[in-house]
Amino acid sequence: MKQRILLITGWGGGEQLLNPLKQSLEQRGYQVELSNIFNVLDEEQLAQFVQHAAQFDVIAGWSLGGELAIVLAHEVFKQTGEAKTLITMASNPCFVATDNWKHAMSADDFIQFRQSFNIDPVATLKRFGLLVTKGVTTAKSDFNKMQSLLHAQPMSLLKQGLDMLEQLNLVNILKNYTGYQLHLFAEHDALVPYQVSYDMQKIAAKFIQVVELKNTAHSFPFVQVELTCQELIHFMESSV
Repeated sequence: MKQRILLITGWGGGEQLLNPLKQSLEQRGYQVELSNIFNVLDEEQLAQFVQHAAQFDVIAGWSLGGELAIVLAHEVFKQTGEAKTLITMASNPCFVATDNWKHAMSADDFIQFRQSFNIDPVATLKRFGLLVTKGVTTAKSDFNKMQSLLHAQPMSLLKQGLDMLEQLNLVNILKNYTGYQLHLFAEHDALVPYQVSYDMQKIAAKFIQVVELKNTAHSFPFVQVELTCQELIHFMESSV
């Protein structure tokens, strides 16, 4: 029986962005459930999602969703002792730079982004979308594809997402996680510095695999669906 996958989207767009990847995995016989982002800083919400995530074999996420997947995998292990397979895509375990994790968005740039969002959320979301697809020759058509998949998100959820991006630092969780973990990075990511993949390779966890995908942008999970699907399946089949 194929593994059951919980697939969590990123900030700003809704879960339909990952629907092409969901369909591709389902065509290979996997059971996939899409999830929008949620507020892991809220204990009640976190408890509900941990209980739900415990029913899956694989917890995966893109961008901020990857950070949420890390939190869920960690909490499920703490509560049940079961180490789920963990997969992140274009996800920085510490999105805003700290003294111990340099390759991330600077605190000043993040503050500026948050202020811009508070003043003009529509324009800021468009600029964010351009960054998601920036870095490859197909950026314009990729942006148009992204726009066709987007669903408007509640302002409260978007603000909670920014709180999580600012506060979450999950590096130590990855260092100590005993389950299988795959982290996919894009060579030309405009939001997650490519150097993060080198930092991740230094994490001495037991079953960690880090892959940098050539000629890709932050958008690869919904733009290069077949490539992403192949990477996920190769890892899941090899870690059974």
